[in-house]
Amino acid sequence: MEKKNRSYMDSIHFSGRISCVISLVFFLLIPTLMCLHLNTWPEASVVLAGLGQIAPMFYPTGVLEVIAYAPLLGAGGTYLSFITGNIMNLKMPCALSAMDNANVKSNTEEGEVITTIAIAASTIVTTVIIAVFVVIFALNPSFSQAMKSDALSPAFKQVTYTIFGSLAATYFIKHWKITIFPIAAISLILVFAGSLPVGTLIIIGAVLSMLGAHVMYKLKLV
Repeated sequence: MEKKNRSYMDSIHFSGRISCVISLVFFLLIPTLMCLHLNTWPEASVVLAGLGQIAPMFYPTGVLEVIAYAPLLGAGGTYLSFITGNIMNLKMPCALSAMDNANVKSNTEEGEVITTIAIAASTIVTTVIIAVFVVIFALNPSFSQAMKSDALSPAFKQVTYTIFGSLAATYFIKHWKITIFPIAAISLILVFAGSLPVGTLIIIGAVLSMLGAHVMYKLKLV
């Protein structure tokens, strides 16, 4: 049994690494081809100046996101999520909801399979929906204007909050004791530093949640 598990995980990491390299090549190929076609290249000083402003925030966040998300998404789900993107808005809710409906836990064989299937399915569905609406918008530009109308635009601004609110509520109810400390701490942080980026708040919230749960476990409160 262990041999099969090792073989499966080895194949996941092998194909995942290859997929990441291929995706990275294509991501870099687009601007490279544009520069070749237009026969113009950005100056190194300009590129480094731009990186100097965003790298200190986004690079550490990108590394910490892998550490925070991987235990929940599983190996296969992590590779799929970071290649296709939209993790917090789509991939993470799908993975958590699938595990909840299947009554399995993360960091288990069952959880690994369920999250991989859920994230793969959500990626396919998202791709199909985007393709369909691209065709619709191309054939009927007035439909795009209707989606931006004053009557509908407020609803689209609440989609993320609706997804995470309904998803979080189920976990808060099940594990309400360990949610008190991180929610109170994050609320206090927002009062005094409400302009912090969402990525930074996610990392702080994850660390506080783990610390709070560990302390409560040691005190035998949960």
